Amino acid sequence: MAKKSKKQQSGGTPATVALTAAGVEFTVHAYEHDPSHPSYGEEAAEAMGVSPDRVFKTLVADVDGTLVVGVVPVAGTLDLKALASAVGGKRATMADPALAERTTGYVRGGISPLGQRKKLRTVLDSSARDHATVCVSAGRRGLEVELAPGDLAELTGAVLAPIGRG
Repeated sequence: MAKKSKKQQSGGTPATVALTAAGVEFTVHAYEHDPSHPSYGEEAAEAMGVSPDRVFKTLVADVDGTLVVGVVPVAGTLDLKALASAVGGKRATMADPALAERTTGYVRGGISPLGQRKKLRTVLDSSARDHATVCVSAGRRGLEVELAPGDLAELTGAVLAPIGRG
């Protein structure tokens, strides 16, 4: 994996700028986004030639009135009950997409767990530990970052918990 220089950071997204500022090693993967594809995450895995269990999607949920980020493999779904439990909550529902976009500063299909406008509490599916690197959105559709799951957890302040299904 290549570490990005400050020169490369200037044209980056808030996610890549945050990674560069933290001195974390990461690789950027760009691909042509197809608006007709039914799944942003599956499209990313296919375009990069990466197993869908290594590509993680960033989902924003409302847990007892507070927005929380769940990061799970694109091959499965977010277990809302497990997400609520992981943050000590009782009930979780998917957040309104417009609210998720306003709060994170990213568009749906490009929400990154990194460099969000307002840092939200984050839970990373524990299956991330099974991989040397994982891919998450770099902050826009058609752009992913690959990094070590430990770095992702540290930079987002994530707790690891079994929140993915399937």
